[in-house]
Amino acid sequence: MTYYHRLGELPRKRHTIFRQPGGELYSEHLMSNLGFSGAQSLLYHSHPPTTLKSEKLLREIELRPDPNPALRMRHFQLAQMEARPSPTLDRTPILYNGDAVLSFVLASDDDEFFYRNGQADEIVYISDGGGVLESEFGELTFRRGDYLVIPRGILHRYKTAEQPLRLLVIESTSHVRPPSRYCNQRGQFLEHSPYCERDIRPPERLPTYNESGEFRLIVKQRNVLTEFVLDHHPLDVVGWDGCFYPWALSIQDFEPNTGSLHQPPPVHQTFQSDGFVVCSFVPRLFDFHPEAIPAPYAHSNVMSDEVLYYANDEFMSRKGISYGSFTLHPAGIPHGPHPGKTEASIGQKRTEELAVMVDSFRPFHVAADVLNLEDKDYARSWLD
Repeated sequence: MTYYHRLGELPRKRHTIFRQPGGELYSEHLMSNLGFSGAQSLLYHSHPPTTLKSEKLLREIELRPDPNPALRMRHFQLAQMEARPSPTLDRTPILYNGDAVLSFVLASDDDEFFYRNGQADEIVYISDGGGVLESEFGELTFRRGDYLVIPRGILHRYKTAEQPLRLLVIESTSHVRPPSRYCNQRGQFLEHSPYCERDIRPPERLPTYNESGEFRLIVKQRNVLTEFVLDHHPLDVVGWDGCFYPWALSIQDFEPNTGSLHQPPPVHQTFQSDGFVVCSFVPRLFDFHPEAIPAPYAHSNVMSDEVLYYANDEFMSRKGISYGSFTLHPAGIPHGPHPGKTEASIGQKRTEELAVMVDSFRPFHVAADVLNLEDKDYARSWLD
């Protein structure tokens, strides 16, 4: 994260005596990434976070590739995915490589247990629904169109207030952060950044549950799900401060960049990691040169796979897509606007499109789990 936040009660100095009303010490807990050299926060628990009553293997996670590895452009209709109970355990993988796993879920229920992803940072795009993300850092309200950024190791749970809850989940093996070119040497957003500190929403409230009992926690690590039972409610934090916490950014708060001629995809970049970038296509004015062609030119991503999730029914350079469409244009094949879309874009003043794009620097495997949702004709849809 790029700035400091605090909630609840804290002692004046770190690593000093801080007692509960009954005289016991609060348990100090440092959470950080990149060892001790990355973003970090210090939390104060009513109970030690280490008191586990039991653990058991829940299941191993197996990512199965499409048995046909032939290179082709792909389209998956995720809006047709059936509802499943859990927003964390019932995600359907779509694409994966050594840097990221992209999955989707239409969740019908809230989890009774808590969840911790110990192997990846998560970017969760709220395609539908709303509610509250509960975590050790407090409550963070989310709504349709939000990105939730949940750094690895943070215990959390979704409480849904608006159904249906549709989540596009991007798991990153490296740290997720704002693009470095948007920030100065002090980590502050620069004037040309399409979003800034005011747009980032940290947890807002810190309810504390000082309860003993049995509370389930499921941890994902090494592609294994392990179920733990704690002897206390895990949301027992009375205060915390630092720069490591879950946060939200609305795609509607991403300010688009417009020029006299077509602007390339990097102007839409929203997040970066070591292995991929995430971009946001939002409603915006088109190019204003009198002879401009707003539709993008055909291009070859010779070193990256391009993925698009369509968050509404409109995309200026595509036909045959709808809300929930998910396309993969792999490296090695040129791609561009569908027939007629270039000519149709001339003279247009704006677009209402809304989409999330992921550009990966290593090839993706298509997961076998989504083959039943594939539009088999997509690769031929450029034939007029």
